[in-house]
Amino acid sequence: MAIVDKSALLAERFGIEEVEIPGVGSVRVRPLSRAEAHAVRGQEMTEEEVEVRLLSVALVEPKLTEDEVKAWQANSPAGELEPVVRAVVRISGMEQHAAKAAFPEARG
Repeated sequence: MAIVDKSALLAERFGIEEVEIPGVGSVRVRPLSRAEAHAVRGQEMTEEEVEVRLLSVALVEPKLTEDEVKAWQANSPAGELEPVVRAVVRISGMEQHAAKAAFPEARG
């Protein structure tokens, strides 16, 4: 197997995925980079705060600020954000068990 070229290793390689929100429409998300995932680690945050940070970074279309994600949380049914959050966790390579390990400081 050939050794990877440094430029290939350092190039951004985010895939974008569309997630359907039933009755609302679709959003487009990208995975978190390792640096973005680490930026949350070591900080004491509630699950809500982790969700706000995750979605404000990963939403590509529409792009939302942290305050806009908080407004979405406040104005939508409890489960509406779940498929979006699950998609971000999955495409970031942080499935359920990995997400808990990545964000152990999250408190309910």
